[in-house]
Amino acid sequence: MTAGNARAEHVVVVGGGILGVSTATHLQRDGARVVLVTEGELADGASGRSLAWLNSAGSRSAAYHALRVAGIDRYRTLFAADPTREWLRFDGALFWSADPAKARERHRAEVEHGYDSKLLTPAEAAEAVPGVAAAAIPEAAVHNPGEGWVSLPHLIDHLVAEFTSLGGEVVTGAGRASVTTADGVATGVTTTGGRRFEADAVVVACGAATPAVVAELGVSIPDGSPLSMLVVTEPAETEMRAVLNTPRAALRPNPGNTFALDQDWYEDRITEAEDGTCTIDESVVKELVAEGSALLDGDVELTAASWRLGRKPIPGDGEPVFGELSAVPRCFVAFTHSGATLGLIAGELLAGEIRTGTPHPLLEPFRPERFQR
Repeated sequence: MTAGNARAEHVVVVGGGILGVSTATHLQRDGARVVLVTEGELADGASGRSLAWLNSAGSRSAAYHALRVAGIDRYRTLFAADPTREWLRFDGALFWSADPAKARERHRAEVEHGYDSKLLTPAEAAEAVPGVAAAAIPEAAVHNPGEGWVSLPHLIDHLVAEFTSLGGEVVTGAGRASVTTADGVATGVTTTGGRRFEADAVVVACGAATPAVVAELGVSIPDGSPLSMLVVTEPAETEMRAVLNTPRAALRPNPGNTFALDQDWYEDRITEAEDGTCTIDESVVKELVAEGSALLDGDVELTAASWRLGRKPIPGDGEPVFGELSAVPRCFVAFTHSGATLGLIAGELLAGEIRTGTPHPLLEPFRPERFQR
């Protein structure tokens, strides 16, 4: 830590998504006085349109895998406290590719790092995951029985209820925030809504806007955030309880017997205006929902109820960015693609660093300074 071991007592957190809310809640639990400031409403950014699949599937660095597994562990603790919650489930996931060799390679990589992974035939997959259409699966599918999903808006509501009960303050509709400094050290934030908040430390966790906020401080964090869309369906009767990750649609259950769907094949068909608002032709929405319907066994026809568009936060090198800015002491960042899986653990570890001044080894590979090096 560049700011020494000073214990932060008053913290301003910028961002109303899962990373900001989780960090704020963990700080408040530890006795800090926290103000959570968000441009619009809670969960109105990427957290409100995330598939929020809890996983460490596929192949990635050992450090990133370890952090994601720790993230899943925190969700299991939350799940165990109340297994009846309909917004957090661990009913497994199923993956397949148009090229069966990719499924086999994925399975091999998962087995190598001790991940629970089964390579199944279409018939075996249909038996393991009730409700999936066996005819939609090619030669092989990867079943990860330990994976799950979370509805981030519901989780954010859950955490904010605790945060405010502990004395935390939430300021919504504040407008865009900028970090203020004195002698190069972060001292708070100002907003375009005309508010100023003084603090011992600042956390910038505002999704795809994070690189632009820290760029004002002279810090460069490469941004690879693509345009994305999440569709939520009308309620549907089906046995499907698992997450499906397939070439034409990724699908997961959602509270109220609805489903959430996304994929990336239509990214170039999303139009973004100068003010950041996005649009897409409704025919693309219908096509995605039809692809999702084709994954389900029986005569199930999904119908779109709503869809949301915007940038999906992804750092330029694909790895998370967590920790204090060496160039601007007392300013911390949280910026990652895996916001759902890492939401609880990242908030916990960042809060610990802010309160103690001691870096946590699990976050060491993901410091923002790697881009300056």
